[in-house]
Amino acid sequence: MTKIYNTQPQSFFNASNSIRTFSLACILFIAVMPNLWSQSISSTHVVEQNRLKNYLKPEVKKQLKKEGTITEARLADYFRAKFSERFYYDYKSFDERLKNYNSIYNNEENHKSRALDHLNKFEAQTPWKLPFNYKNGETVDAYALRHLARQHKMVDIALLYFNEGKNPEYIRYFVNQMHSLNDALAANQYETIKDGNGVYEVYRAGYRITNWLWIHNMFLSDTAYTDTDQLQTIATLLQHGQNLYENNTKFSAGNHQTKGMSALAAISILLRDFKGTDQWYERAMQRLSEHLDKEINPDGFQFERSVHYHMADINNYFYAYQLTKINSIKVDQAWEDKLLSLFTTLPKIAYPDKSAPVLQDDTDNPWAESNDISGALTLGYLLYNDPKFGYFATNKVDAGMYWFLSNTQVKQLENIEKEAPEYGSLAFEDTHYYISRQGWDAKDNMMIISAGVDADKPDHQHGDVLGIQAMANGHVILPNYQVRYSLKDFDLFKNSMVKNVALVDDELQGKAWTSNKGGSGFGKFKQLPKPKVITWNTNDNFDLFIGSHDGFKNKDVTYSRQVIYLKDAFWIVKDNFKAPTAHDYKQVWQGHYTSELGSDLIRASFPDAVGTDIFQLHQTDTAISNGANGKQWTVISKKQQTDFSFITVIFPYEGYNNGIDPRQKEIALKDWIVNYADWGEQGEKTTIISQKDACYAFGIQKMNHNGIILEATEKSDLHLEVINGTLKVYNLGDTETTITVNANTNSKTNLKSGDYHVFSLN
Repeated sequence: MTKIYNTQPQSFFNASNSIRTFSLACILFIAVMPNLWSQSISSTHVVEQNRLKNYLKPEVKKQLKKEGTITEARLADYFRAKFSERFYYDYKSFDERLKNYNSIYNNEENHKSRALDHLNKFEAQTPWKLPFNYKNGETVDAYALRHLARQHKMVDIALLYFNEGKNPEYIRYFVNQMHSLNDALAANQYETIKDGNGVYEVYRAGYRITNWLWIHNMFLSDTAYTDTDQLQTIATLLQHGQNLYENNTKFSAGNHQTKGMSALAAISILLRDFKGTDQWYERAMQRLSEHLDKEINPDGFQFERSVHYHMADINNYFYAYQLTKINSIKVDQAWEDKLLSLFTTLPKIAYPDKSAPVLQDDTDNPWAESNDISGALTLGYLLYNDPKFGYFATNKVDAGMYWFLSNTQVKQLENIEKEAPEYGSLAFEDTHYYISRQGWDAKDNMMIISAGVDADKPDHQHGDVLGIQAMANGHVILPNYQVRYSLKDFDLFKNSMVKNVALVDDELQGKAWTSNKGGSGFGKFKQLPKPKVITWNTNDNFDLFIGSHDGFKNKDVTYSRQVIYLKDAFWIVKDNFKAPTAHDYKQVWQGHYTSELGSDLIRASFPDAVGTDIFQLHQTDTAISNGANGKQWTVISKKQQTDFSFITVIFPYEGYNNGIDPRQKEIALKDWIVNYADWGEQGEKTTIISQKDACYAFGIQKMNHNGIILEATEKSDLHLEVINGTLKVYNLGDTETTITVNANTNSKTNLKSGDYHVFSLN
């Protein structure tokens, strides 16, 4: 069938209508195309400064247009005014704040050294993708690239600008290095997350944003920082913000996302005049809320169990929270409560000298034996005006945080109220840190026991499961040591040989060490023991901790540790090993201890004539000391045993002649006496530490003493105290036992680990 076409021409009216409709559509598309493009700020390129106005919110653009054309000069002036209102402090007061900063911190030389280090290493127009070289021709490694990406020494360059004659080359260096990153982005020549060292990875980008905001606000106070410079910085920050927004649609565990979301919150508040920033703020606060909920344990400790990362999280949340306060933005009460708990945790773990123990990956000062928490708690004091935080506070926060305080808060530092905390012995039941505390005088005793491993992200965990640290007489007597990822001894100082733990043969707790794929030095263990807390009990006489772990199951050895603090006196540490075959059992003790009196007593003496003795109540075989980087540890060994228990007294003392003398017939431990009785199985000797009507008996099964007959169904560790015609019995052991007193069936009871019972002796 032949198809017939209509060959009649269209009417002119219909034809011209179609043409005109098509033409009008084209004109409209071309007209609105820039607006379509400007609907969303790009994450893949930086907006040209002359187009920034296209990304303003309609109400902002409308307001600016009332006063005429929106030129770059007017836009720069507008954002100078907004930063003056919205930033942590008004840049117009910068000169006065810098003078105050230099007076308090006296950091000029340090800033200069760091600034020159960066300037001498990197060109302003630097590459952002490995491999490339420093200015001197040496190779830039992954660790250095990551620090370049953070731009933390760029802050030092900015401060050098103001401290030494305002050489405009320093501003140009900052602007050009930022521009070099933007060029690298456009050319797709930068390290990505797949490379392991991503320049735009959430942590590094967040760190960089915080530093750039800091620098930007400083430079706003100086005319050498031109309108063009300001707008380039703003445009670059906007690209970073969109990148963080797009790449953080889901929760990701760890401080990396927290850092980035803190920075995104800051940009969204400070640059809220631009389209899309409301969504940035919602996403940033949602992610931060998730991190607070999932990563701040109910007991208030940051889930990675490290003081360093705990305080880093305080800073991350502070940056966002402080800006919400300054800009009158309400946050959820749960958000505020969790933030407060982060601060409250630090006094709970503090040593009597107001420092804190080294816990897991603490990295500020390699090989340091404590943490400075004064800066964080000064920050807490400024936020909450709590004199118990003020007790730890000084007249300054950490140097970097100074620039994120309001002017009012800086004035608060001049008059800090102080009140000693009331925390005694306590437990972090979720994070599994356990603290025995005498009090808050500088010479008081304090010990912390580490009995946890985070199930989801143990990356920053050390091989210190059931490890202890202690302070007495103003000295850290059983230290742990800070680390740094870039140092060659990182894996050594992360593992068990430099912890106060017990070991079997040549086994360490941390196994299958692996470094990260980026090669920056950070590494972690793929395998760590799984701890179990059996008992935590605190009363007027003693604190009792009992725990076990499975770290020696490959050796077919079961292990548990008991720690008993005799209040205001000393500690007893009992390490229990059981195995079907013989092994070498070991305790590792940190500190500069010597063993002139043999393996059963090692001693550390401090410059002010106080000391600590580590005394074995069960005979041992050898004491071998070793060390690295100026730190020392001593390994006490009992060789080729199947079942064995170390019973060890940690005995701090004042005065050179008040230590333990094992050569004496009767060994005195302050008001306590060490003796032995045939109260064990079939008359075996039981180790006893006694005082008046109380004693700690280890391995007791049948006692006949002063008319009291006590029987246990198995060898038990007990605390016994006679009080007004009664016998109070605590089970100090790791297993349940049944106790009978004076063969009276009515005085028979089962005692679980940590339980007690009061028996009538009448």
